[in-house]
Amino acid sequence: MLKAYKIEIKPTEEQIKKINKTIGVCRFIYNFYIAHNQETYKNSGKFVSGMSFSKWLNNDFIPNNRNYLWIKDVSSKAVKQSIMNGEKAFKQFFKKETGFPKFKKKNRSNVGVYLPKNNKTDFIVERHRAKIPTLGFVRLKEFGYIPLNSNIKSGTITKKCDRYYISILVDKEFKKNNKQYSFGIGVDLGIKEFATVSDERIFKNINKTYKVKKLKKSLKKEQRKLSRKYESLKIRNKEEGGNVTRQNVQKQVLKVQKLHNRINNIRTDYINKTINELVKTKPEFINIEDLNISGMMKNRHLSKAIAEQKLYEFRNKLINKCHQNEIEVRLSNRFYASSKTCSQCGSIKKDLKLADRTYICPECGAVIDRDLNAAINLRDNQIYKIV
Repeated sequence: MLKAYKIEIKPTEEQIKKINKTIGVCRFIYNFYIAHNQETYKNSGKFVSGMSFSKWLNNDFIPNNRNYLWIKDVSSKAVKQSIMNGEKAFKQFFKKETGFPKFKKKNRSNVGVYLPKNNKTDFIVERHRAKIPTLGFVRLKEFGYIPLNSNIKSGTITKKCDRYYISILVDKEFKKNNKQYSFGIGVDLGIKEFATVSDERIFKNINKTYKVKKLKKSLKKEQRKLSRKYESLKIRNKEEGGNVTRQNVQKQVLKVQKLHNRINNIRTDYINKTINELVKTKPEFINIEDLNISGMMKNRHLSKAIAEQKLYEFRNKLINKCHQNEIEVRLSNRFYASSKTCSQCGSIKKDLKLADRTYICPECGAVIDRDLNAAINLRDNQIYKIV
């Protein structure tokens, strides 16, 4: 089974220059492929595949435009992968899965450098360092995280907030969890509490903790500073005729990015720990609701709170973790009234409002927490699909 390990690396100055150059070339090629496809489609009404564009680029465009020879200075595999990423984006657009491919902006888009394994000596992982194609040995920030002597398939280097990371894809055999199955559980996801389990476990909303609130307050302060710097830069450009240094603005942008990254890491870490707590008891199944996240995000009053919970990421990671541990994941229909249905008698309370946090059944008089009631209904629901 394939598993990805992402870890921060500490490259040398020379390696940093090479990584930045490769990222810049990959970004340029991705944008060039999109622009070339747009122009070709307007002229001939045809779509250029990634393979055709790659042949045209190497055999026609670069030889006839000597000022673009710098494209050849970086890894050809990384350049080829950026073209294939562009083709994938177009195919998803044609299938109406995503919007039209967007151009990647400098220092504002996530551009990865793909490095495949061509021979046995390309990727070598040691305790404190790893050998990466075209870069050589690079120090790892954490020791012993990536298993030694593992069968590595490929790696991708990314840059985020002035830090460098590598994602290594490893072919690994997972140990089977021989623990006996426990009773199945239902999990209700929400905004007030992140997750409520049918066995009465509650996972709090990490965004309401003091630590995250303090970071969000600092982020708001730094964003105001950045806005003022942009305004002063516009005024100075008008007075001095442009070409005013953006050094201070870039420093402030980096501060904002680091705060965003730190908050995001806290949320991701909490999701991983929550999933681990759910899976380690090895329930027979986990039933969650098939939430319409994109539809929920259209609610302007709750969209920010929903985005901060990272519900879609939680669902994907839960499914992957359950598959590794041979646990069945069930998805209840999004129109199933789990919150309005009484878990005791099955009657439906149609006038239940979002502000009603306690469920009081008008038929049998049962009094129960709203989210716990929904989690129990999800556990007992017999209409579902297995993913």
